[in-house]
Amino acid sequence: MSSLKYLFVIPVLVALLAYFYPSDYDYENDMNERLQQILSGLLRAEKKIAQPKAKIAIGFGGCQDMFVDGLALLDALKFEAPENPEHFMSVDTQQELTKMMAYFFQHGAAAERYVGNDTLFNQLTRVAKTIPGYREAIGGNAPAMAQRLAQEGAEVLLAAKLSNNARKAMHSSLHILGDVLEEDDIHLILEYKTGDKWGKFTSPRANRFIVHSDNSNPLLETVDDLEKEILKFDPSVLVVGGLQMMDNFPFQEGQMESRLGKLRSLLATLPRKINTHFEMASFSDPALLQKIISTVVEYSDSLGMNEQELPNLVSILQYGNVSLLSDAHPRVASVLDQMRQVYKLLKNTKEVDGKRKLTRLHVHTLAYQAILTTKGSPWKNTMSATAKASLTAHRHVCGSNWIHTQKSKLLLDDSFSSSISASSTRIPVHEKRPVSCWDEDDYQICVAPVLVCTQVKQTAGGGDNISSAGLLVQVN
Repeated sequence: MSSLKYLFVIPVLVALLAYFYPSDYDYENDMNERLQQILSGLLRAEKKIAQPKAKIAIGFGGCQDMFVDGLALLDALKFEAPENPEHFMSVDTQQELTKMMAYFFQHGAAAERYVGNDTLFNQLTRVAKTIPGYREAIGGNAPAMAQRLAQEGAEVLLAAKLSNNARKAMHSSLHILGDVLEEDDIHLILEYKTGDKWGKFTSPRANRFIVHSDNSNPLLETVDDLEKEILKFDPSVLVVGGLQMMDNFPFQEGQMESRLGKLRSLLATLPRKINTHFEMASFSDPALLQKIISTVVEYSDSLGMNEQELPNLVSILQYGNVSLLSDAHPRVASVLDQMRQVYKLLKNTKEVDGKRKLTRLHVHTLAYQAILTTKGSPWKNTMSATAKASLTAHRHVCGSNWIHTQKSKLLLDDSFSSSISASSTRIPVHEKRPVSCWDEDDYQICVAPVLVCTQVKQTAGGGDNISSAGLLVQVN
C-alpha cells in the first residue's frame, strides 16, 4: 500500500517542481518575450515624435581615438597590476599609470587623465598599435556629439580644430570651424569588459580608462571662432563639451581662467532664444570644476552626465569637493534623489548677467535613462527623448542600428522606487509602455530601461551619443 502511495506522490511533486521551477528554456523564452515587448515599446515611443530639423552649434575640441584592449596592452608592456590601487591627479610614471588603472578598474568606473610624460605616452601609443583588435576613430566629445546629431538629421556647426584626415571622416553635412591641424591630439582608450581580471582585481562592468597628452584641446581655441559665427548660424541650442581636457593640464599662470572667461563671455551674451547644454565629464581637480560651475554650469539651461558625474556634481555644488568614485550600478531611487538635489540648487540661479536657471537634466546610466524637465520650459517630448536615449545606448555600444534582443539584457528590475525616502512610490516598468513618466512639483521625470548590449563593440563616446540623441528630440 505504501508503495502505491509513493507512486501517487512522486508525480505530484514532479509537477509542482516543474510549476515553481520552470526549465531554463521556458525562462529564456519568457525573458526574450519581455525584452521584445520592451524593445517594441521603446521603438513606438521613439517614433511618436518626428525628428526635428534643428540647427545646433557645438564645441569644443577633437582628437583621434585609439581603442585598444587595455589588459592586453598592459600585458604586452609587462606592466603588472599593483598591490595597492591609488589615485593621482595626472600620470607621469608607469607606477602611477598602473595604480590609477587599478583604482578605476576595480570599480568598473570610467576615467580620463592627462599624461605629462611624453616618453611614456609615446610608448603606450606605439605598442597599442600592435595589439590585436586595435582600431582608430575620430573622437572628442564635440565631434562625437556632432556626428550623432548630423546622423539624426540636425544641421550642425562644430567648433573644433581637426586635421584634414579627421575632417574627411566627419559627416558631410557638418559646418566645421577652426584651423586645420597637422596632427590631431591622441586619446588612448584602454577598454575592458565585465568580469575581466587583472592581478587580484575583477571589473564589475565594461568600461574604459582614457589617457591623453593633448596640446590643443585644453586651450579651447575655437571659442573665438564660434563667437564670430554663432549668431549668423542662429542655432536652437549651443552644446558645450570637452572641458575635461583642461583637468590637470599644465597651464601658464592665468591661462585657464582666461580661456574659461572667454567661454563665459560667449555664453553670457547669447540671445535667450538660444538654449545652452553642458555635457559633464570626469573631473578630478576641484578648483577647475568650481570654475566650470561659475563660468559654464550657471549659464546652462540643460545638463547631461553619467552615473559617476552626477554625484561629482552634487559633491562640488554642496560641499566644494570632488567625488572620484561612485556605485557602478546605482539604484534609480538614488539617482533621482541626486537629480532633484542638482535641480533644486540650480533652478533658482538668479538670471542676471546672462546666467540661466536649469530647466533640463539628463542622466545616462548603464541600466536606464532618466530625464527631468521643467514644466512649461522649451524642452518638449521628454518621454520620446528618454526612449531615444535608451535605444541609442544599445545602438552605439553594440555598433549597430539594428537592435537584437539576443544581444541584450535588462539590469533594471520590474519596478523601482521613486526616492530613497520611506514615503516613496514604487513605479512598475510596463513591458508595453516601458518609459515611466510622472509629475512632481514644477517638473516632469521620465525613466526608461536600457536594453544593455551584451556584445560590446565600444563604450567610449557612449554618453556623447546618448545625450545628443535625447537632446535633439527635445529641441523646438
